[in-house]
Amino acid sequence: MTAPYDIDTSPETAELLEVARVQLRETPENREKGFKELRELLHQNADLKFRDDDAFLEVVLRCCHWYPEGAIKMLRKIAEFRRDNEKIVKNLDPIEHKKPFTETDVLTVLIDKDHLGRRIIVLKQGANWNPDEIDVDEIFKLLYLIHIIAQLEKSTQVNGVVVIMDFEGLSLKQVKGMGATSTNRLLTFIQEAMPIRMKEVHFVKQPFIFNMVWALIKPFLKEKLKSRMFFHGDKMSSLHKYIPADRLPKNYGGTLPEINYSGKEWFPCTDKYRQEFVEWNSFGFK
Repeated sequence: MTAPYDIDTSPETAELLEVARVQLRETPENREKGFKELRELLHQNADLKFRDDDAFLEVVLRCCHWYPEGAIKMLRKIAEFRRDNEKIVKNLDPIEHKKPFTETDVLTVLIDKDHLGRRIIVLKQGANWNPDEIDVDEIFKLLYLIHIIAQLEKSTQVNGVVVIMDFEGLSLKQVKGMGATSTNRLLTFIQEAMPIRMKEVHFVKQPFIFNMVWALIKPFLKEKLKSRMFFHGDKMSSLHKYIPADRLPKNYGGTLPEINYSGKEWFPCTDKYRQEFVEWNSFGFK
């Protein structure tokens, strides 16, 4: 049994493989063809530096529904993102970000998955977030670190993730802490350079001033992600149409216990998979 603050690296169940077959075109034939062709494409793109073993290629191919042409485009986008945002992502090491990870309550991963087996990430950018203590670049670094670990989880590779954006207590201070540059970077990452399926984004408890935040977000949105965004305000019953109450904590109108953990409890997981961060720091363009 997986510990509550750790990822599940166990092999795929028969049920998960069936989801992969139906949703991702994952068949023995497509797997064999995908690995072979993507490996060839990666070798042809000699300026790219990524691992070419099955375990790594599987992550990208699943995200791209086993189309090798789409997968090589994503790998190139990942390399471009790492190059263009070198100051942010170069040599990222969780230990150097332990304080914001463990001493703030801005970002956490729920220990319970939803009814479709998807991980739920909660990002609190309302009153919980003090931009004077942790700036928006630091929040992005934490998200980037989390996405590296999440790729190791077979169920997340197949089922994807869901994000709850909690804006309770949002004020002008938090709005000023954001910005067009950082918003563009985040959305470029999610839409082009993150090899994880972003299934839904739910905005909750957002006050009227949230319109200023939406004005920052909207110009950078592509239709695919925009169609997966849902706005609930304080109506948790609206959120429950997408994630049942029995899969959510009381914080969001659910029947599970209130969240009494944060990044502090999850932080040891980053040390357990430290080698993954070392490898990712070598990926990109040669």
